[in-house]
Order: sequence, then C-alpha cells, then structure tokens
Amino acid sequence: MNLRVSPYLLLTLTNLFWAGNWIVGRGMRDEVPPVALSFWRWVIALACLLPLAWPYLKRDRAILLAGWRWLLLFGILGTCLYNALTYIGLQQTEAINGLLLNSFIPIVIVLLAWLFQGKRLRRIETVGIVMSFIGVVAIVARGDLSTLLALSLNIGDIWILLSVFAWATYTLLLPHRPAAHPLAFLFAIALIGVLATLPFYLLEHFTMRQITPSTGAWLTLAYAGIFPAFLGFIFWNKGVEQVGAAQAGLFIHLMPAFGIVLAAVFLDERLMSFHFIGIALIFGGIFLTTLKRRLA
Repeated sequence: MNLRVSPYLLLTLTNLFWAGNWIVGRGMRDEVPPVALSFWRWVIALACLLPLAWPYLKRDRAILLAGWRWLLLFGILGTCLYNALTYIGLQQTEAINGLLLNSFIPIVIVLLAWLFQGKRLRRIETVGIVMSFIGVVAIVARGDLSTLLALSLNIGDIWILLSVFAWATYTLLLPHRPAAHPLAFLFAIALIGVLATLPFYLLEHFTMRQITPSTGAWLTLAYAGIFPAFLGFIFWNKGVEQVGAAQAGLFIHLMPAFGIVLAAVFLDERLMSFHFIGIALIFGGIFLTTLKRRLA
C-alpha cells in the first residue's frame, strides 16, 4: 500500500476514524465489553492486513526478528494498552471527560520529547498547540467555564490518562521502529497486541461479561477493526513518519471536533456556536504549527 497523499490528510482521516471509535465505544458499552472490543477489533484488523502484508512479512522477516524488542514494546503500548485502557475508561466516564483528557496527548508528547530527547518547539508551534487546546476546552466546556470547573476525575478518567501516556510514548518512539515495510510492521505489532490482550479477554469473557449478540454489536466490531485499527494505524504511522511526532500529535485535537459533529449526525445532538468556535481554534492551531513545513 503506497500512500502518495498528504500526511496531513492521513492524520486528519485517522482522527475522524478514531472519533467514531469513541462514539461506538461509549454508545455500545452495555453490549460490547471493553477488552472484547479491543481484542476483536485487532483480530479483524489482522484479517484485513494479512493478504496485504504477507509479501513484506516474508521479505522483511530478518528485520522483524532482529527488532523484536521494539516490536514487543510497540505492540504492548499501541495495540494492547492504548485501546484496552480507553475502552475500560469509557465504561465509567463521560465522553466529554475522556475527549478532554485524550487531548493532552500532544502536550504529553512534547513533554516526553523535552525530558528524554532534549527537543524544543519553535514559538509558532507552541502558539499553535495552545490555540488548538483552547479550542478543545471550548468544546468540552460547552462555552461555559462553570462546566469545565465542574468536571472531576473518576476511575474511568484515570484509565484514560494511562492510555494517554501509552499512546504518547508509542508515537514518540515510532521513529525508532524496525525498518520493515509499514504493513509488515503493523501486522507484527497487531499480532503482539492480540496475544497480549488474549489472557485478559478470556478472563473477562468467562468471569465477567460477554458480548451481547446484536446487529449493533457486530457492526461496532467491524467498524472498530476496519477503520480505527486497520486504516487508522496505517495512516497514523505514515503521517508520523513524514511530519514527526510533535506535529502529528497536534492532530489529536481534531478528535473532539469530529466527535461533536458525529454525535450531531448519529446521536441527534445539537451543534452550538461554541462548537464552531472550538473547531475553528483547533484548525487554526494546526495551521500555525504546520505552516513552516508546508511553505518549505
């Protein structure tokens, strides 16, 4: 799969897919348990990946074997922990809290890059991140400061915060991934993620909850496997490869913007003026942060 398109388009589509993932994860929480959703989405993604990745898996087998430690780390962080922790968090917290906490990912990426890699942002990039984050806050606060002040952390929020650090670390380390073909790399870490999740899925299945059979449950699994997992990770990895972790991380702020629009379309929620203000600030921040690269 040779993606000769703008990395910014890839990152934008990724966050559109992931916004939908938050909606189905929260909306179907009573029918699809969190670990089951995480497990089966990657089983489906693996089935989609196998015919595409097989030639590259054979070609790059030596590279993958030599980089098994990195693959193990990426598989645990990106395809096991991030997804499972997010779905577990959505069982116990409102989407408004979860989306706000998830929007700390760009800040965490910058913080980790500064702490461990000595990287610094240009002033315009800092302004862009702040502007974009203010847009997120405007959306989740519904244009009312008292709404923001009323938000409080619960155990679900703690799970999502842990997922934030898992994803930020995954993104920051992506430049160190083994130099295998992107599809071979994604298949390898997806397989590791499935194997790492399997014991927890079996525990959930036999001692806690099982999937409630329904058309909605099957469609949820299909969507989560094909769009956020299969296409989303291919697009995200390619985008990070081309623009770097800090700029790619900023696109996470698109998720609540897309989530609001999707909620209006599929859940009959009303779009308000503060939604448009927030979305404008988010896109303005992304524009500022990517300006120099696009001009170059």
